[in-house]
Amino acid sequence: MTAPSLPPRASWQPLLERALAEDLGSGDATSAAVLAAQARAAAVLEAREALVVCGLPLAQAAFEAVEPALRCEPARGEGDRVAPGTPLLRVEGPTRGVLAAERTALNFVARLAGIATLTRRFVEAVAGTGVEILDTRKTLPGWRVLDKYAVATGGGRNHRFGLYDAILIKDNHIAAAGGVGAAVKAARATAAGHLALQVEVESEAQAAEAIEAGARLLLLDNQSPAQLRRLADRFRTEAVLEASGGITLANVREVAETGVHRISIGALTHSAPSVDVALELRDG
Repeated sequence: MTAPSLPPRASWQPLLERALAEDLGSGDATSAAVLAAQARAAAVLEAREALVVCGLPLAQAAFEAVEPALRCEPARGEGDRVAPGTPLLRVEGPTRGVLAAERTALNFVARLAGIATLTRRFVEAVAGTGVEILDTRKTLPGWRVLDKYAVATGGGRNHRFGLYDAILIKDNHIAAAGGVGAAVKAARATAAGHLALQVEVESEAQAAEAIEAGARLLLLDNQSPAQLRRLADRFRTEAVLEASGGITLANVREVAETGVHRISIGALTHSAPSVDVALELRDG
């Protein structure tokens, strides 16, 4: 899979700076006490388990921010699948700098590669069905641009980034607006034309009402496979159908085979386990 472009540096630089600041504080007391200022080292950031690589540019930025004299060389590319023991990033230079940035660099890679790895597992689970795997807004506050980058690196597709770049009419909007049709008509009448419009429906009647009002993207939340199949049989040629809610690796294939077009999964970003990565000093 082709890895996506790294988000603009301005979108994640403040996060990196805060991460370094909270870890370093007034300085690395241990290294200052134990290591000579002129000491140099070579180190390798490596995978300790099978994973999909993601976050190496952030790790490199962390090392270089702490110590500009450090030289970093990626050993693998973003989106690569690697085995345990695979070198991911080589670092060389002042030992104090290597160790001062170590934890922050590992934290970024562990989280982002964890998301990419879990996403790849879901993508492969639905291979051959034509169904897309999407993320949601259930991201770690402040990390959204990176969390979604990791999903894309794993082969998933990004849903809307926030409340500003698409319209998604959910159950509370429907209740407040007085019904599915009323909510869709209001949105079509007042919203900017470039915004995609999606509406959550809970039944065939609501789906028909939404489509009649002009909706062409339907969110089918917490529906059983049998319910999804009935909705897909009736509406899949009239609207793009997105299943969501309760999706796991154990059932995602069954959901994909109901006839929906895409599946959104909050767990990609809110429940992905961090992968095991480590930094080891080498002779040098």
